[in-house]
Amino acid sequence: MFKLLFMKKKILLCIVSLVFLTTVCKAQKSKWIILFDGSSTDEFRGYNMQSFPDQAWKVEDSALVTQSGVPNIDLVTKEAYKNFELIFDWKVSIGGNSGVFFHMKESLTHESGNGNSPNWLDNYEMQLLDDIGFNDTAAIRSAGSLYDLIIPRNKHLKPVGQYNHAKLIVKGNHVEHWLNGNKVVEYEMGSPAMNKLLKESKFSNNPNYGKSPNGFIMLQHHGQKVWFKNIRVRRL
Repeated sequence: MFKLLFMKKKILLCIVSLVFLTTVCKAQKSKWIILFDGSSTDEFRGYNMQSFPDQAWKVEDSALVTQSGVPNIDLVTKEAYKNFELIFDWKVSIGGNSGVFFHMKESLTHESGNGNSPNWLDNYEMQLLDDIGFNDTAAIRSAGSLYDLIIPRNKHLKPVGQYNHAKLIVKGNHVEHWLNGNKVVEYEMGSPAMNKLLKESKFSNNPNYGKSPNGFIMLQHHGQKVWFKNIRVRRL
């Protein structure tokens, strides 16, 4: 009888411990990580650099701002993120262009000044743009789009000079783009529908597009001024 009671207590203790560890793991996953709080740039570095590119990006009025008239250098997170939710506020100058990339690998040489991220042909991009003032006004390459693949729907973009709130969710193969409280794009990486879109796009001759299952989050320096604030991420 005593042995049976002891075993029951032991099993119960194991169950309680397992529940506790599961709860702790979930809490750690859902904890928000501050990537930029208005002052510190410690969570970012330049593409293929160990340091922060303080000539290409500066902190101005509590915002992380791209600088024009200098070589373009993209920012990458110091840590890799596979499944995550990213939130941030952004605005652009007249004709401003930028983007957020994910699962990014630093596999190409950065060609400063070319107006494009070195990996833009390899990675999914949430487009950030002045939809009116930029020289390309195609909806499929507009703000909130999956660049050159999916047109955003139900979009309410703030005028140039005002901050937009954005959210990017990546969980497994499922991806969502949110803009000012509305889900504007949703897709499944590797799905038949996505494979069809890629086959019919300018990425069709690039077998590496979207194949990275994990990697850094990257903010694009396209040459124009773009402001980022309140950048946070949590693992899912």
